Amino acid sequence: MKLPPAILIMGPTASGKTAAAMALADRLPVGLISVDSAQVFIDMDIGTAKPDRETLARYPHRLIDLITPEQRYSAARFRAEALAAMNEIRAAGRIPVLVGGTMLYFRALLHGLAELPQADDALRATIDADAARLGWPAMHARLAELDPATAARLPPNDSQRIQRALEVCLAGGRPMSAVLAESEQQKPDWNFLQLALLPSDRAVLHERIARRFDEMLLAGLDEEVAMLRQKYRLTPELPAMRCVGYRQVWEAQDGLIPRQEMRDRGVFATRQLAKRQITWLGNSFAAETFDCIDAGLSERVSQRVARFLNA
Repeated sequence: MKLPPAILIMGPTASGKTAAAMALADRLPVGLISVDSAQVFIDMDIGTAKPDRETLARYPHRLIDLITPEQRYSAARFRAEALAAMNEIRAAGRIPVLVGGTMLYFRALLHGLAELPQADDALRATIDADAARLGWPAMHARLAELDPATAARLPPNDSQRIQRALEVCLAGGRPMSAVLAESEQQKPDWNFLQLALLPSDRAVLHERIARRFDEMLLAGLDEEVAMLRQKYRLTPELPAMRCVGYRQVWEAQDGLIPRQEMRDRGVFATRQLAKRQITWLGNSFAAETFDCIDAGLSERVSQRVARFLNA
């Protein structure tokens, strides 16, 4: 039986994913689904590069504005809600297009997620306390003893993922890598076309990142963070405030870093994010690549999707 088609448009930040998806929506009967762990947060608009209201009215995206910044969103929840959205789009006679840069979510969709231990606040606090005393590279070394496979794919300063991997090992008694291996049996019944938008020249992508961060600051990112802190009960450890840009603005507002350094630190953190996204794409996906700095990118993507659908 022929599987229904679904399109994945993946890429690092500032690679033109949203523009390519909207161009596709202009030509084909598709439904757009956001794959972005930051755009799920209500009121976090500027620093997440969320499409504005006018754009969303013309090109509706599912899985945007789902929770408050006080809350947490998991890859497991994304997978369940994305598959439900895909089925709804298919039932309406349209083709799901999933677009974004959260590679963990894409991997969860394609390969499933085995049952991981529930979050343990006390254990997480202990890990954070150890990290504050020893540093995250030392926690990475500890993870390497418990789960070498997971440690090998995580940078020594990726605090959020190191924390979760340690929590899984300590709470469940099994390495995260072993648990995730079970997820390979959960592949969904869809025919996926995987498209990766990658730069032929990273210097050009870095220029885009710097320009977009400057535009965010001019649009009021500093004021947005101040509003969020007043409206919600937030801490720097929440996933929402660990997003690139938000973390640096928070630290500047608290006087932890000089304000004149905030911009450069934000740009650097965003470049590091892009680097991790590119590494994920190279190591974890069998995607067809398109040069994201090609002026004809959207046209090329649309043509490839049309051929896929007509095959």
